[in-house]
Amino acid sequence: MTASRYRGRFAPSPTGPLHFGSLVTAVASFLEARSRDGTWLVRIENLDPLRESPEATQQILASLDAHGLHSDEPVRFQSEHHARYRKLIDQLLDKGLAYRCACSRRQLREHNGRHPEHCREGHAQANGRPFAVRFKLYDELSEWRDQLLGPQTQTVHAELDDPVILRKEGFFAYQLAVVADDIDQGITHVVRGSDLLDMTAQQQQIYRALAAQPPHWMHIPVILNAEGQKLSKQNHAPALDDRIAQDNLRKALAALGQDPGLLSGASDIDTLLSRAAANWAPERIHLTAR
Repeated sequence: MTASRYRGRFAPSPTGPLHFGSLVTAVASFLEARSRDGTWLVRIENLDPLRESPEATQQILASLDAHGLHSDEPVRFQSEHHARYRKLIDQLLDKGLAYRCACSRRQLREHNGRHPEHCREGHAQANGRPFAVRFKLYDELSEWRDQLLGPQTQTVHAELDDPVILRKEGFFAYQLAVVADDIDQGITHVVRGSDLLDMTAQQQQIYRALAAQPPHWMHIPVILNAEGQKLSKQNHAPALDDRIAQDNLRKALAALGQDPGLLSGASDIDTLLSRAAANWAPERIHLTAR
C-alpha cells in the first residue's frame, strides 16, 4: 500500500439495527472511497458489552449487504483486539502520556474539571477503588482542513479535556480504540458525522502520541428527526427496511445533495451505486443538518 492509496471505513456501534442516519454516513464514506478508486472497510465498534448485542451486529451487517455496501476486506470486530489496546495503553502510561484516575464525575464537577488527587502527576492512590486511564492532553490551538467544512480550529485544554481511554469498568474507550484501529488498518481518510467533529483535535494528539499521521477528515451533517434531534438509536430512530433498499439508497443520496437525474435508469442496486460513485460530488452536500 502506498501513502497515496485511499483507505476509508464505516464503523458503527452495534447498539441497535442500522437506521437512516447511519445509512447516509455509510453511503457517503462508500462513495468517497469508490470515487477515488480506494478501499472501503467495515469495522464493528463493539467495545461495550453492556450496551451491545450479537443480534444488532448481525442486523447491521445484513443491512449493509442488502444495500450493496460490501467491505473490501474482512469485517473487523474491536472485541477481538483487546490485547493490542492494552499494549498501547501500557506504552502511553510508561511514557507519561496517560495516567490512572480514580476521580468520580462528582469530584471533577466540584473542582471545575480539575483532579483533586493530582492524578496527572501520578499522585493518585486508588486504595482499592476502580480507576480509569486518561490520555494526557497538552494545551493546543489545533488547526486542520476538513475536506467538506474547510479550515477548522479547536482549542484543547490540558486536564479539563483529558479523554478516558480505559473505563473504570475495564472496557476500552472509543477515543483510544478508534485511533488504534485506524492506524492498524492504514486508514487515510475518515468520513463521519459532524457530531464527532469536536473529538478531532483530541484524536489528533493521540495519533501523534502513537507516532502516526492523522487521516484526512470529512464531517458530514447529521440527519435530524421531526423534533430536530439527531437521528440516532438513543432517540429511537426506526430500523431500516432492507426490503426497500433501493428506495433507501435514493433517499440517502438525496439527503447528500446528489443529482437524482444522474441516477435515472439504474434498475438495480449495483448499477445505482456505480453511477452514484461515478458522479459523486461531495461539494453538493448541504452544510446544515437536515
